[in-house]
Amino acid sequence: MSYPGYPPQSGGYPPQGGGYPPQPGAYPPQPGAYPPAGGGYPPAPGAYPPGGGSYPPQGGGYPPQAGYPPAAGGYPQAGGYPAPAGGFPQAGGYPAQPGQGGYPSMPPAGGGWGAAPGGYGAPGGAPQGYPGGPAPSQPMPNYPGAPAGGPSMPAYGGGVPTNPQAPAMAKGYRGSIKDFPGADPLKDVEILRKAMKGIGTDENAIIELLGNRSNKQRVALISAYKTTYGKDLIRDLKSELSRDFEDLVIAMLKTPAQFDASEMREAIKGAGTDEACLIEILSSRSNAEIQEINKVYKAEYGKKLEDAITSDTSGHFRRLLVSLCQGNRDEREAVDISLAKQDAQKLYAAGENKVGTDESQFNAILCARSKPHLRAVFQEYQQMTGRDIEKSVCREMSGNLESGMVAVVKCIKNTPAYFAERLHKAMKGAGTKDTTLIRVMVSRSEVDMLDIRQEFVKAYGKSLYNHISSDTSGDYKKLLLKLCGGND
Repeated sequence: MSYPGYPPQSGGYPPQGGGYPPQPGAYPPQPGAYPPAGGGYPPAPGAYPPGGGSYPPQGGGYPPQAGYPPAAGGYPQAGGYPAPAGGFPQAGGYPAQPGQGGYPSMPPAGGGWGAAPGGYGAPGGAPQGYPGGPAPSQPMPNYPGAPAGGPSMPAYGGGVPTNPQAPAMAKGYRGSIKDFPGADPLKDVEILRKAMKGIGTDENAIIELLGNRSNKQRVALISAYKTTYGKDLIRDLKSELSRDFEDLVIAMLKTPAQFDASEMREAIKGAGTDEACLIEILSSRSNAEIQEINKVYKAEYGKKLEDAITSDTSGHFRRLLVSLCQGNRDEREAVDISLAKQDAQKLYAAGENKVGTDESQFNAILCARSKPHLRAVFQEYQQMTGRDIEKSVCREMSGNLESGMVAVVKCIKNTPAYFAERLHKAMKGAGTKDTTLIRVMVSRSEVDMLDIRQEFVKAYGKSLYNHISSDTSGDYKKLLLKLCGGND
């Protein structure tokens, strides 16, 4: 459909297959084009190129970077959002954790909810980890040795499944919202202005526009609106909209770091604390994303996030949150199985195999080790003890610490399944937890919403689309369904 005041685009939305046709004389060269055809200037002996008029591959030339060039269709490789250079956010923005789930990666400079320029997927280069840390095959420093085997240490096997597998990582772009081709911020803000001008508000025009723009395209509207009309877009929208629909629209116009920081601020301030919100954000974001949240939180609220957490929580739960908010988890992909076995033994010795629980050992392993490594640890733990790590955590801990540790474990094991559960809990029973529903739908729409939809159907036998349709209403529902992206 065409938007009000927006000239129809050739091919409409979504873009038609075929993309940009090759222009005459484009690559590969046409007959008679460069390089010269036979009969042209022959190369001198030993000159470049050595062959007859064609360039052979250079030895040691630039190898292709990870995620580049893009796969057919424009969205290459697993996890990530392509963003043209100069897009949103700038350097220091949201790179993705290499493990399953979380926000996608981006290079040091470039935009969007992150990928190497031109494609999805983690950029090439050295894997992240602790500065000066051990090689991937070496144990982390300062960890005590694994407990010695003995009569109290269970043996491997014992009828337990020998090879439980972590969920396979999805391939390709897994978000439900993509860049709208040819979007023009100046035309878009004209549509928004017309929708709000005069008596009444054209909510459908706002829904169609925002529901078909990526985050970086939506965020660009704020400065374009002020440039064009000398007014604040957020303030104008708040004066025209109300309740949950207003909250959803405003959330969609924030950068990922701004939105996460504001959600954590709301979770901490006032009477009571939304512990589940804090854990959800800190357990699912990458190191760079958490570090960016810390910067935005300090800039927006004049206080370090760690200090805000420390003043509002206590005990081992506070230590868990403080550890996670450092954004210093090992992010290497390589897994050392011998080290995973040692960590599984340490967790057993700190919990099931002693009177009381050594919570600090759980904290050290769950907050510092890489997510691929921890998935291997959980598998080794189940083979060794015959018990799922979640059940052990529930047996050994209680209260906020138990729910926090369980959430970390679930998010590491299968991030989309964790968010499917969060959405289901937000909508089940009487009433809807709209803050949770909005947060998950907005923050995951360009990350792994397609996987979340699959996990939702698998776990609850009903599509996420239908569940949202039956649990919400009006303009709020329409815009949420845009973020959902389809009915499975």
